[in-house]
Amino acid sequence: MQRLRTFLDHHCDDQALVAVIDGLMVACKDIAYRLHMGSLAGVLGSAEQENVQGECQKKLDVISNDLIKYCLKGMPEVKGMASEEEADPVACNPDGEFLVLFDPLDGSSNIDVNVTVGTIFSVLKASANDDATHESTYLQSGKQQVAAGYVLYGPSTLLVLTTGNGTHTFTLDPRVGEFFLQREHVKVPATTKEFAINMSNQRFWLPQMQNYVADLLAGEEGPLGKRYNMRWIASMVAEIHRILTRGGIFMYPYDSREPQKPGKLRLMYEGNPMSMLIEQAGGKASTAFEDIVAVEPTSIHQRVSVVMGSADEVETVIRYHA
Repeated sequence: MQRLRTFLDHHCDDQALVAVIDGLMVACKDIAYRLHMGSLAGVLGSAEQENVQGECQKKLDVISNDLIKYCLKGMPEVKGMASEEEADPVACNPDGEFLVLFDPLDGSSNIDVNVTVGTIFSVLKASANDDATHESTYLQSGKQQVAAGYVLYGPSTLLVLTTGNGTHTFTLDPRVGEFFLQREHVKVPATTKEFAINMSNQRFWLPQMQNYVADLLAGEEGPLGKRYNMRWIASMVAEIHRILTRGGIFMYPYDSREPQKPGKLRLMYEGNPMSMLIEQAGGKASTAFEDIVAVEPTSIHQRVSVVMGSADEVETVIRYHA
């Protein structure tokens, strides 16, 4: 079996980037350990405070954020970082080459019921004169990512990673504390019969999305001509991992509850890194109107609507919105 570091040494020419990914995994292994200990580690329940997004934080949201910050701050390759849980970016090493953006614990509402959660990360290049405390330094489109990935904390702990040369999955062996290559060059099937969306928001969607989902539910007798199954886990990491494993389409579209926000999910910590992983696996990621990675960010906490997964299915959604 091939270790993660060995794989990266052979597939990534930038050893500084390899060191960043390797360092991130130190924090993720610690998060995995605490999650698997559950209540025995005292990590369950609410932190009784809100993050910058106005969301109630779980204890492990705070712990995961602190663990990743601690690891990144000690890395000479990292110039700065931005977290979903932090209002402002944090400077690390002034001579660092990279910026790291992350969602420390995606799907944290699932923690207390022991359902899959994960860590999502995106890596961007930094320029020598960039000020890592300034938000503008991080406002690069998804096309400029040099690496992206997530760690899924489930029955086993998995890393899904791309450095721009395909999407690859690794499994953590807790006996030795190392990730080992599981699947190289993952491919998402172009078509699917499985979709994931939060149907409780249906009345708030645009008419085009309502029409599309109605046609999905019409099955063989509808215009799409096939029967679909619906899934919903309320964890983007889990939803995208299912798609990378067997195909499908995941949607968190624009809705009218907060008209000033273009979507629910965050562009920089969720939309962009997941888009890179899906596209490197042959899938497609869109807002339903344009490619997610083409969106020019205006804020590190910017939101975006999301439609991603099997390419033919995403193209169908885009046609409904054309």
